[in-house]
Amino acid sequence: MTDEQESRVNFCRNFLRRFQTEQNDFWGRIITVDETWVYSWDSETKRQSAEWRDFDEPRPEKVRRKEGALKVMHMIFFYMNGVVLRWPVHIGTTVNAWYYKKVLQDKLRPAIRKKRPGLLESGILFHHDNAPVHTARAVTDVLAGYQWETLEHPSYSPDLAPCDFHLFPKMK
Repeated sequence: MTDEQESRVNFCRNFLRRFQTEQNDFWGRIITVDETWVYSWDSETKRQSAEWRDFDEPRPEKVRRKEGALKVMHMIFFYMNGVVLRWPVHIGTTVNAWYYKKVLQDKLRPAIRKKRPGLLESGILFHHDNAPVHTARAVTDVLAGYQWETLEHPSYSPDLAPCDFHLFPKMK
């Protein structure tokens, strides 16, 4: 088994062990985040643009369009019952460690306090991938200061990121 495969197996075993020990409390404390591009609009399907017409009326002219050229990066934080925070990144903004840290401090914490009162006191299990932005010292210091436990994520494992297999396909 390669090191990456072994890392993935250990990650899954640790998750299962934690679930067996903590049961449903474990899932309820996890908040996960990922970023994705969202198009500004999607063109209508043939069915959506259908109209009732008489036989002698001319057909409406159908403009053929593709997905919107404007796309916006969204940072989406969610837990087992839904989205906690959906944060659109302003066009032209680079998501770096400083920006990510500010979103955690100024947007996510208040959103958790509003949507999941009591979770901040019971202890958050925070899950994000190993992107350099997520593992930067400034970010890990903030998470440690909040006493949020960061769940490990094996490298090159998008199939183990809940956003990639559960949330994003439903959004897009």
